[in-house]
Amino acid sequence: MRSLLAAIGFLTRIPVSAKVFDPAGAASNPLPWYPVVGLLIGALLYGLSWLLASAPPLLAAALLLLAWVLLTGALHLDGLADSADAWVGGLGDRERTLAIMKDPRSGPMGVAAVMLLLLLKFAALASLAPKSAALWLAPMLARSALTAAFMVTPYVRQGGLGSALAGTPRWACATGLIAAVAISLPAGWSAAWAWLATLAVFALWRRACLRRLGGMTGDTCGALAELVEAAVLVVLAWHR
Repeated sequence: MRSLLAAIGFLTRIPVSAKVFDPAGAASNPLPWYPVVGLLIGALLYGLSWLLASAPPLLAAALLLLAWVLLTGALHLDGLADSADAWVGGLGDRERTLAIMKDPRSGPMGVAAVMLLLLLKFAALASLAPKSAALWLAPMLARSALTAAFMVTPYVRQGGLGSALAGTPRWACATGLIAAVAISLPAGWSAAWAWLATLAVFALWRRACLRRLGGMTGDTCGALAELVEAAVLVVLAWHR
């Protein structure tokens, strides 16, 4: 439970005891629980969609997106902004790219990337049928992608937030991913389309990170989560 609470505390703004982050306490291993936390986020969004079932589609989409950002504290949006700035400003250079990602300021590319992604999510949410499976599939698969990324991609930022997660046993991460697959099965074809979108984004972004950086950072992981969420929402809105 300590590991699960640590994952909830890091990935959401849901209050948890500060003791779960105490390095002197029992060892926590939150990474395998990321898909479960994604499912929790999705369940809350799905519940909200029930309450908004009678609202106008555009208003419901705006309120769902607002709740989504508040619930996650814009954690991954920050990584998307930093990655966008670094990819453009880095001019193909590894060290320059890493240096820009460490800068707390956001440049025009970062702001544009966040605005465009939120617009894309809003449009997809407005196009989805009420109480769509996309509302729980998108956050769950996005966090599953993070678990998978730490399994198969080197972490290149020494002392970064994700450095402690890099040593997570692969069998534990695989267990979390298998659980995500099993949970998604009742969604049928929606799950199949969502997984295809997730795998495509994962493969393309991982390849880009390996070519530019030789691995991933916390910011590129945040970008991965946001890109997967947007891709799943768009694909399921398209194939509803």
